[in-house]
Amino acid sequence: MEHNPEAPWYRRLHWQVLIAMVLGALVGAQFGEPVADRVGWIGDLFMKLLRMIIVPLVLTSIISGVASVGGGRSLGRLFGKTMGYYVLTSFFAAFVGLLMVNLIRPGVGANLTGADRQELPELSTPDSPVQLLLDIVPQNVVQAAASADMLALIFFCIVFGAALSTLPDKTREPLVQFFDALFQVMMNLTSGIIKFLPIGVFALITRMVATTGFDAFRPLAMYALTIFSGVTIHFLFTLPILLIVLGRISPRIHFANMREPLLIAFSTSSSGATLPVTMKVVEEKVGVSNKIAAFILPMGATVNMDGTAVFECAGALFIAQALGFDLTIMQQGIVVLVALLASIGAAAVPSAGLVVIFIVLEAIGLEGPDVNVIVGSMLAIDRPLDMYRTAVNIFSDSCGAAIIARSEGETGVDTEIR
Repeated sequence: MEHNPEAPWYRRLHWQVLIAMVLGALVGAQFGEPVADRVGWIGDLFMKLLRMIIVPLVLTSIISGVASVGGGRSLGRLFGKTMGYYVLTSFFAAFVGLLMVNLIRPGVGANLTGADRQELPELSTPDSPVQLLLDIVPQNVVQAAASADMLALIFFCIVFGAALSTLPDKTREPLVQFFDALFQVMMNLTSGIIKFLPIGVFALITRMVATTGFDAFRPLAMYALTIFSGVTIHFLFTLPILLIVLGRISPRIHFANMREPLLIAFSTSSSGATLPVTMKVVEEKVGVSNKIAAFILPMGATVNMDGTAVFECAGALFIAQALGFDLTIMQQGIVVLVALLASIGAAAVPSAGLVVIFIVLEAIGLEGPDVNVIVGSMLAIDRPLDMYRTAVNIFSDSCGAAIIARSEGETGVDTEIR
């Protein structure tokens, strides 16, 4: 299937999505609104499948990733450095996404739904940073999961995983294995749902073109440019600057040593599928010890998603612009924070970022059929963007491993191109 480079072109997901997009546009243009009513429910069903897996995917992904690091004082120090780096880079990535979507403004004037402004929902955001902090901490975690209060659920999963990592090995290992097994199940389920992406895209694009015509494709092209620009800035400027400032490492050498994992990440769109190659190259070519690489990289494949953070932030603001909302600085700041946390919950499987974008949207009160239509149109052009985002995710993990190895006194990191 998707990770098999020997598979014929017509069995590769990105080609299937492209064909579905073209067919959907043709069918929608040819038959108009009658066909929109007949196939639209298929797109709605696909979107419901994506929403169905959000809570268990985020819960198992974060807990298994954070808890797998183990305990001990030295590991605690390493864990602190690792999470500090991941939060820093994810924040920078989300901020870059915010900057680019405000510069390019791809959704302004877009007609993706045909909805009148009067029909749109009211935006709901906390009144102050203190209120936001109070909202993040759940009063009842079961209720937070049942009501899909994802910000509160993500916070609980992080602190639960951190507490689990401090238990003695005899107590900790069965629980870690349990959550890891659940995570593997959710990864398989997510991959299974993503296989139906071409069908969902066909239905959603058919309905979009049937109801709005081809006017929607210009803002989608501008949206793709926004995501591409933001990810490129983070890839070519932010991360190399961090390598220089925090690790005294030459970005040119690190780029050269990481060529193979970057290509595999781009072709598979999966941090998890690329992880074995990433660990091998980081140890053998970058020169990071097994202790550091085995600790940082598996957790990074789960919780460090810089490319996804760019996508979550820019994508949510694009949808707000397309619906006619002009978000305040406070509301945009909340989007950045939620995009940072939501990227932690993105599993290391292809197109998982599409699932957790609903977390960011719901944090600012954007939901309903119009939002589903816009997200569906974004699905159609997401495949190449997802491939690029995954390569950036992998590169950020390797940069973190190199920087932290240097901070731990390792001297053979990226000294030459190997």
